[in-house]
Amino acid sequence: MTEIPKSHPRYASLMTRERIAEGVRNGITSIQGLIAQGRGEAFDYIIGERTMVSADRAALAAAAALLIAKRPAISVNGNVAALVPGEMVELASLLNAPLEVNLFHRSEERVRRIADLLRSHGASLVLGENPDCRIPGLEHSRALATRGGIYDADAVLIPLEDGDRCEALVGMGKTVIAVDLNPLSRTSMMASITIVDNITRAVPNLMGKIRSLSGSPAEHLQTVLRGYSNRDTLRDALLEMREYLTARMNELDGARDQPVSR
Repeated sequence: MTEIPKSHPRYASLMTRERIAEGVRNGITSIQGLIAQGRGEAFDYIIGERTMVSADRAALAAAAALLIAKRPAISVNGNVAALVPGEMVELASLLNAPLEVNLFHRSEERVRRIADLLRSHGASLVLGENPDCRIPGLEHSRALATRGGIYDADAVLIPLEDGDRCEALVGMGKTVIAVDLNPLSRTSMMASITIVDNITRAVPNLMGKIRSLSGSPAEHLQTVLRGYSNRDTLRDALLEMREYLTARMNELDGARDQPVSR
């Protein structure tokens, strides 16, 4: 990867780009994943590259949902594997949940590479290399699933997912938790709980919430979930975006133009 000094003001963002590009070179991420990363980065600018209050609230609800679940599962695609492989393995260990590789642009070679990458980070159970069922209502390889994993799960974490699959999983009666920087995407709208945040911040934050709630009575976890509204959370995310942009506009209004040298 390109060497980027930590003193660079765009260090975190540039390192994310580098990880995605390296993922493509290593056969982990698809070329289309580069486009998805660029779109997400644009939204990250709009939220100020920070975890918003609404995202933090969603992460708490997601933690409660995953702890209540009897059969949680975690979906991993190429971008997720390139950006947070170790964190996803740690999250799976916290929940005693399987990781399952599911790709829109699927090839068996890429599935194997992602599974091997997760195992190299210590994953004990990685599914997806031998799918044995299909998610109802979906065509294409994104319908492929595995019994004992996503297909049988009652709660599924689907970071950086496509909207059709999100909708289909909700239609199966599952609690679906999405991580998506675009609060207007179909995935965000269809999910049970949407964390509008960069996955590099969202997953560590989610793990922190899980640890803080671990051992809590089921009644408390249910109270957290009953108090959550995904519609209100997405609305609040948009309001926080507007507030951030308004503040930046006010800064520009108050700044003096620099003289143009001639």
